[in-house]
Amino acid sequence: MTDPARAGAGASAVDWATLHRRCIVCGTDSPRGLGLVFTPSADGRGVEALCACDERVEGYGGLVHGGVVSMLLDGAMAHCLFHMGCVAHTGELTVRFRSPVLVDREARIRAWVERSHGRLRVLGADLWQDGRVKATATAKFLEAK
Repeated sequence: MTDPARAGAGASAVDWATLHRRCIVCGTDSPRGLGLVFTPSADGRGVEALCACDERVEGYGGLVHGGVVSMLLDGAMAHCLFHMGCVAHTGELTVRFRSPVLVDREARIRAWVERSHGRLRVLGADLWQDGRVKATATAKFLEAK
């Protein structure tokens, strides 16, 4: 296993704006998209973004749909890899819903690399709202050839 900080070391960031221009999470050409902008996290371990969690993402009354929560966490992990110069595809995603995510409240989504081995990347992510972790995820990504 390699050090997570070295996974993708030396590579430049991926041009995700072109690669994912129609992505519902981050795409610039997606009229129904959320338009999230991922930036390096304050701790330097990965990336983070803010999401308004407006009525477009509502499932049950007043709650963000669980599929949307999963999508946000997956998107954050993909962007973590993009920022390292790595394009990879989700092979496995496990989400733990700790507490309902509320509509019309901002949420912060963070992601980081846990470990890497060959083309396999294992990442973690969390979603915070109102000062609490509302959901966590782990995923295995396979780097594209």
